[in-house]
Amino acid sequence: MTEEIKDAVRRGYASVARSGLSSADDGMRSIAEAFGYSTDELASIPAEANMGLSCGNPTAMASLRPGETVLDLGSGGGLDVFLAAQKVGPDGLAIGVDMTPDMVSLARRNAEKAGLTNVRFHLGEIEAMPIADASVDCVISNCVLNLCPDKDAALGEIFRVLKPGGRLAISDIALRKALPETVAQEVAAWTGCIAGAITIEDNEQKLRAAGFSDVVIQDAKSDLNAYRTGGHAACCGPESDASMAPDEEACCAPEPASTASCCAPPAPDAEDTGSDDACCGPQSNDDTSYHATMDALLDTFDVNEYAASVKIFALKP
Repeated sequence: MTEEIKDAVRRGYASVARSGLSSADDGMRSIAEAFGYSTDELASIPAEANMGLSCGNPTAMASLRPGETVLDLGSGGGLDVFLAAQKVGPDGLAIGVDMTPDMVSLARRNAEKAGLTNVRFHLGEIEAMPIADASVDCVISNCVLNLCPDKDAALGEIFRVLKPGGRLAISDIALRKALPETVAQEVAAWTGCIAGAITIEDNEQKLRAAGFSDVVIQDAKSDLNAYRTGGHAACCGPESDASMAPDEEACCAPEPASTASCCAPPAPDAEDTGSDDACCGPQSNDDTSYHATMDALLDTFDVNEYAASVKIFALKP
């Protein structure tokens, strides 16, 4: 089942990368703005870097400085990498790691379009990153870390790549309380982004167990119903039927409650063809029925009662 989940996740990521969603779409732009991106920030980067998959704006809270090296986990089309690159400047470096070749390819195309020379994108899994020890000043992430199947391994990798004194500054989803079983199954079918989350208390415990200090987790007070803006639901967008075989299931299609992480690792022999944070990809041709289902779910389930967008800070001593 684990391999089936990984394959479904890769197809979902590949689909959203090929979907053509961008800040040119009112829904994608409004989702990004709802979670803290300014109009000027979105206008300063390639429109295709924003596919409406964020749950916060980590670059706004990371206190990035010129000359630093910053690493974005699950970098998708490059949204946060490009904003980070502006802050660290030409003497700094912004790196993205994503597990989906299509996403890495999209991010690299976006970087070329923007003429950026201080960005790099790598294909890899968060639990085993192709990044050198103690080489990063700051790690950021946006609605990705909570979905890693092995959170302890992911946090261990983050700790490994950070320099002493380095910091973690991420936007994520955390549970306020356990989801009702029936709702948990629906949310997993929806995207896995909330069903894969853990509580604020468990996040703090795992960070401290990994060796981090000065851990602070703040509720961002964001309305998670913002994901429904423009007809697109949280962590999922359309998935182009043309990009998938008829018998393939979208990542966002109904799956068993065990459906897991969009951070699941790629196949060991996956080629670094280049392509992050998309949690899942959109669904285009069958968009109406999909979003009708989502609207019905959000009409009966108060997602804000059970989950929250959070800001997570921590230091490597």
